[in-house]
Amino acid sequence: METKQVKSIAVGVTGASGAIYAVRTIAALLERGCQVDVVVSEFGRRLLRDELGESAAIGVLETYLRDTYGSTIGNGTIRIHSNKDVGATIASGSYACAGMVIVPCSMKTLAGVAHGLSRNLVERAADVVLKEHRRLVLVPRETPMSLPQLKNLVSCCEAGAVVLPAMPAFYQRPRTLDDLADFMAGKILSALGFEHRLYPSWTGRSVG
Repeated sequence: METKQVKSIAVGVTGASGAIYAVRTIAALLERGCQVDVVVSEFGRRLLRDELGESAAIGVLETYLRDTYGSTIGNGTIRIHSNKDVGATIASGSYACAGMVIVPCSMKTLAGVAHGLSRNLVERAADVVLKEHRRLVLVPRETPMSLPQLKNLVSCCEAGAVVLPAMPAFYQRPRTLDDLADFMAGKILSALGFEHRLYPSWTGRSVG
C-alpha cells in the first residue's frame, strides 16, 4: 500500500507590511495537510508583533494560528527555522520542497533573490527553489516602486519566479480584513498549484 506523500512548502516572512497575508497563507497550507517550513527574517519577526500583536510572535506562532484559524490547521505540520541557519533542510536542493512563497517580500529580500546573494536562509531557500526549477512566489507590497525595484522584479520573473503583488480584488465584495487576507492567500495557493475555496471564482457577474 502506497503512503501518501506530504507536500512540503517553504514560507518566508520578511519585513514588508502584510503580516495578515503571511499567517493566512500558512494556515491555508496547514489546512491542506502540508509540511510548512517557515523562516522569518529579523524584520519579519517585528512585523508579526507590530501588526498582529505579541500573540503572533514567532515563539508562539503555532498557538496564534490555532486560536485564529481553528483545529483544521492540525491537518499539516509546521517547522520554524532560524534565518541564520543556511544549513537548514530547505537550503538544499536534495530536500523535497515542492515550492516556496515569500509573503510579504521586502525590497531588500527581493534584491537578494534577484541577484542570488543567499545572505540568509530566506534568500538561500529561494535560490535553491529557482535552481531546481520549482515554483517560487514573491508577494511584494511596496508602493510606489523605484526603477531598481522594478528591474529586480523583472530579473526574478525572468529566472522563473511568479511575481504576485499584494493587490486584493474587490469583485467578491469583501467586508472584513479577513476577506482580503483570504483572497491573497487563495491567489498564493493557486500559484503554488493548490485548489481552494478561499474566494469565489469570477463568473462574469458580481457577487450578490
